[in-house]
Amino acid sequence: MSDSTKADNELEPRLITETGLDQRLADIIEPVLVDLGYRLVRVRMLNQNGATMQIMAERNDGTMDVEGCEEVSMAVSPVLDVEDPIDREYHLEVSSPGIDRPMVRKSDFVRWQGHLLKCETSIMVGNRKRFRGKIVATDADGFTLERDQVSEGEEQNIVIPFTALADAKLILTDDLIRDALRADKLAKAEAANQNEAEDEE
Repeated sequence: MSDSTKADNELEPRLITETGLDQRLADIIEPVLVDLGYRLVRVRMLNQNGATMQIMAERNDGTMDVEGCEEVSMAVSPVLDVEDPIDREYHLEVSSPGIDRPMVRKSDFVRWQGHLLKCETSIMVGNRKRFRGKIVATDADGFTLERDQVSEGEEQNIVIPFTALADAKLILTDDLIRDALRADKLAKAEAANQNEAEDEE
């Protein structure tokens, strides 16, 4: 992995982070992922199958496959064993963020501009905390959402500051599936070309 990839990974913090035990887990897991060339999307302790630690991660290019999930799992397990943050048995589940992914970094909003999103804010924005619509613009401070359901007297477009964001997730649509598959295909082709170039050196 190049140093610039690692630097990019470390430089872009998540907008939406965990609290409590999940935050402690993220603090343990994130440096391990960064060293491997992955980005943490989310960590959650869930009460399913007894207890399950769910880690969502992706490569810097936004891709994730079964091999990547296995690599993350094998790297994170021994660190968790040493740190021992959970006082009971649990299952470790590593997955990709999925197509209808949580949006946790500014670059997510840039990358998926033009797609439908539902989000919640921690403070009132235009007399609301819940929004749904298409991302039509993004800048350093926030993003503009073109709402698909507007009450009387409300503007169609609303600017949501990143600092107000509490939760955000893409909504599954045919366009999103098509664009996600295209992006995944391009990323895999780029990775294959890069591997060929390295082999020739």
